[in-house]
Amino acid sequence: MVSTIVWGTGNVGRAAIRAVEAHPALELTAVLVHDPAKVGRDAGDLGGLDHRLGVAATDDIDAVLATGPRAVVYAASGDIRPDEALADIVRAIRAGAVVVTPSLYALYDQRNAPPELREPVLAAIADGGGSLFVSGVDPGWGNDALPLLISGLGTTVDVVRCQEIFDYSTYDQPDSVRYLVGMGQPMDYEPPMIAPTVPTMVWGGQVRLMARALGVELDEIRETLDRRPLAATVSTATMGDFEAGTQGAVRFEVQGIVEGEPRIVIEHVTRIHPSCAPDWPTPPDGEGAHRVIIEGRPRIEVTVEATDEGGNRSAGGNATAVGRLVSAVDWLVAAEPGLYDALDVPLRPAVGRLGRKRS
Repeated sequence: MVSTIVWGTGNVGRAAIRAVEAHPALELTAVLVHDPAKVGRDAGDLGGLDHRLGVAATDDIDAVLATGPRAVVYAASGDIRPDEALADIVRAIRAGAVVVTPSLYALYDQRNAPPELREPVLAAIADGGGSLFVSGVDPGWGNDALPLLISGLGTTVDVVRCQEIFDYSTYDQPDSVRYLVGMGQPMDYEPPMIAPTVPTMVWGGQVRLMARALGVELDEIRETLDRRPLAATVSTATMGDFEAGTQGAVRFEVQGIVEGEPRIVIEHVTRIHPSCAPDWPTPPDGEGAHRVIIEGRPRIEVTVEATDEGGNRSAGGNATAVGRLVSAVDWLVAAEPGLYDALDVPLRPAVGRLGRKRS
């Protein structure tokens, strides 16, 4: 069994606890938390399971890493604390752990990541013998493994388009929704997540990754952005009211330009209520979906809907992204120490998990 810790217990961390517990090759040995109120709580409780796991959460990072865990699922946010997240991850790698995480966007395409990110990671790998695999929580497989797999079914491929289409009204993360993405803010507010160059910083690595896999050279990466105000005030169950006239929907694209045309596109369409921007792409049932469209011959369209935590679509997206990362852990343990990306790590079947329940 691979001794595995989960670091962070937010939206991603809850799913990580469940995924590690369900994996037959992994053993959950510790859970690290930042919130003092979570210290001492059982991992099963923090993970939303209906039973205890006998692992109490702790905030003692030194003590946990001193036990020599073989793997770390790093689920703490890197959105507003990228330097701290990098330092945490480097620390775990130097302790000899395989680390999987969605928290370092620039390492989605690790070969082209800036030296200030790659070099500390590579030095930690050389010192400690650990490994790192970064894949997105938006989810990563929807912007790399799935579109690349589907592209191979076509005779000709003109455009690869990956879409995330979501209603954020059920998303229990108000800081990200209101301030990073800007929902409910005045239309002259500039949300940090969609400020110029930021979408490319976050999703450009996945565009470059797909270009590399498809054997094409990118001329450049471009961004498009559109925002719409709410026509009326709306109320949400988890985040309160969003006032009329404030931002209610965002649509942006990160476009990989090949020979002057957008050929590899990652598109996000997000709303705080289905009534906003009804002319934009919508999911089949109004709540949320991930979609891959291969424009070519034949035209191929695949829509993925995932639900978790009582039918929540956002939680389902998190869970599938985490599933991709956790499923890679035992493969990474068996591989040579190194810095890996989604083209290196295979998308793996759920070996040993079909119909399996753990006590």
